Amino acid sequence: MTREQHPLDALGRPLAAVTHPHDGHAHVHLLGGAAAGPAPRLHLRGTFLPGGEVRDAWVVDGRLTFEPVPGAVTLATGAWILPGLVDAHCHVGLDAHGAVDDATAEEQARTDRDAGTLLIRDAGSPADTRWMDARPDLPRIIRAGRHIARPRRYLRNFAAEVEPDALVDEVRRQAARGDGWVKLVGDWIDRESGDLAPLWPVDVARRAIDAAHAAGARVTAHCFEERSVAELVAAGIDGIEHGTGLDDATIATMAERGVALVPTMVNLETFPAIAAAGEAKFPTYAAHMRDLHARRFETMAKAVEAGVPVYAGTDAGGSLAHGLLPAEVELLARVGGAEFALGAASWRAREWLGVDALAEGSSADLVVLAEDPRSRLGVLREPLAIVLRGRVVG
Repeated sequence: MTREQHPLDALGRPLAAVTHPHDGHAHVHLLGGAAAGPAPRLHLRGTFLPGGEVRDAWVVDGRLTFEPVPGAVTLATGAWILPGLVDAHCHVGLDAHGAVDDATAEEQARTDRDAGTLLIRDAGSPADTRWMDARPDLPRIIRAGRHIARPRRYLRNFAAEVEPDALVDEVRRQAARGDGWVKLVGDWIDRESGDLAPLWPVDVARRAIDAAHAAGARVTAHCFEERSVAELVAAGIDGIEHGTGLDDATIATMAERGVALVPTMVNLETFPAIAAAGEAKFPTYAAHMRDLHARRFETMAKAVEAGVPVYAGTDAGGSLAHGLLPAEVELLARVGGAEFALGAASWRAREWLGVDALAEGSSADLVVLAEDPRSRLGVLREPLAIVLRGRVVG
């Protein structure tokens, strides 16, 4: 594609630009980014996903409408318009050493936003990122409080660490800290056995999940190995992160109960390196991690085929970079196809988290693309425009 250059404003943002894909159909006018002041009235015409209708839409006061709006500036014509992407397992405010400062957390959020991620489910963080809620140029965040783990059974500086007899009270605290979610660490390496093992007795986990539900929160858990995921699903959990140890019986239960799975495929790609790093001290653990990795696509395909609700998440933060959601979508497509993967990262994920997609009156959070992403997922890496709360932010 070619880009016609136009004058820049005082902050170096384009006052206007027109992008022409090779097919000559889509035209996108970039309107100066997330500047202060009222959001402009915008007009878009294109193919709206997931339905595939070609239609006109307008943006006024940050909201989407399908009724004509006088004085709107046309942002896009002939484009493909996708509900803003969702990273359902992301850690804003966290790096490999623990909580980061606000400037670093903002950079992480911007990196995700610039990759099209406009809604984040933060799956555990020790950082307080509530200040971001007042920033209209940053993605919306739905938080799960802080990870909950046992002492010396998870990554240092990440979790609220408690013994099993204090789990229920800690779940109540994190339910109050989060936005309707609580995150448990379901398994981690046990130094005595030299392998992955569950952290929580089943009866304690069940009481903790019940306590979260009583507080109006859903519970999800980090689970790599087989026993932890089976026990926590049986205990009534609402979601599973990673889920590499799923067996057929647990998959069937998840499908029956609607228990969500966020497999974090880009994170699973790191298992061989993790195994190699721990092999000298914990060879059994290393072999287990390699086995889980070897059957990752088979495991996730079984979950999809059984009807388990599956959503896209990158596990950004900690040791993984932000902005990886397009790569996650491409890996999920190897499990269930392109349209399945797009829904897992967009419209289905929004519905699951209770956030509107592209409906009358919804927040205008969308990604404008030059071609149908169902035909070429790589176009997600090349957005023509990103609109958040009615403002062009990228």
